[in-house]
Amino acid sequence: MNAEHVKCLIIGSGPAGYTAAIYAARANMSPVMYQGPQPGGQLTITTEVDNFPGYPDGVQGPQLMQDLEAQARRFGTDIRYGMVTKVDFSGHPHRVVVDDQHELTADAVIISTGASAKWLGLPSEMRLNGRGVSACAVCDGFFFRGQDVAIVGAGDTAAEEASYLANLCRKVYMLVRRDEMRASRFMQQRVRTAPNIEILYNTETEEILGEDEVTGVRVKNAVTGETSVLDVTGFFVAIGHKPNTDIFQDYLELDEHGYIQTEKGSTRTRVNGVFACGDAQDNIYRQAITAAGTGCMAALDAERYLVTLEMKEQALA
Repeated sequence: MNAEHVKCLIIGSGPAGYTAAIYAARANMSPVMYQGPQPGGQLTITTEVDNFPGYPDGVQGPQLMQDLEAQARRFGTDIRYGMVTKVDFSGHPHRVVVDDQHELTADAVIISTGASAKWLGLPSEMRLNGRGVSACAVCDGFFFRGQDVAIVGAGDTAAEEASYLANLCRKVYMLVRRDEMRASRFMQQRVRTAPNIEILYNTETEEILGEDEVTGVRVKNAVTGETSVLDVTGFFVAIGHKPNTDIFQDYLELDEHGYIQTEKGSTRTRVNGVFACGDAQDNIYRQAITAAGTGCMAALDAERYLVTLEMKEQALA
């Protein structure tokens, strides 16, 4: 393998990675970024983003990512296509392999690999993604003000997002596959008492209807076998997210869901010189702006680490 050494390596892109790159480049850390399998992250498959500061008229998700990438390039970030397929954080410098063929070593590593929403697996779900289908009520609920929507899920996240939608939408159908919810008692009580939330138990989604945008959803009662159509213009999936962190599990501390654990108030992991930001370590907020904020934190933490490392090396010289 061709070995290459870099000062600061950023694994993954998206709001967290690009923000980390902007700060790292401005601090003369010569960052090298590998964008991963989906350059720009989840926002590249999102239509209008209305809640990112600095865009008073909103912005298309792909455009927002292009703007952040251009800003990172402007300050000198070396942005490359490729996917990190293996890491070795057992020593220093840290070793990574890209696309199973190119080996690098890095003094500091910033992980911004994000998390992927879990989907039902329906073809119509992917076809209408961003056209009425969403995995984030907080991100997209605003666009369905006064409309009827459906949300699938039975946990706390689904209940919380259903409650959020209920404050915006005329009617919210909550689709629960079993005869009970997994959410906490408090969250269950919250959705049950909301006047415009209707919980449909034993209900499975068969198909999301619509050609260019969502016009309804066909559901099936798992007990009776009866099918029906709900007239909705929005369909939200809230069955969880999976952080893209599998390749780090042998070296970093992950929680029970696979999110990277960092020191409180920082982006430092249990491995010196390795930092995590964005949705790879955030299982609570999962917003573009909070991801960008932790990207800033990761670059600042990495800068401090590199300065300390340089001082130690000079003292030993």
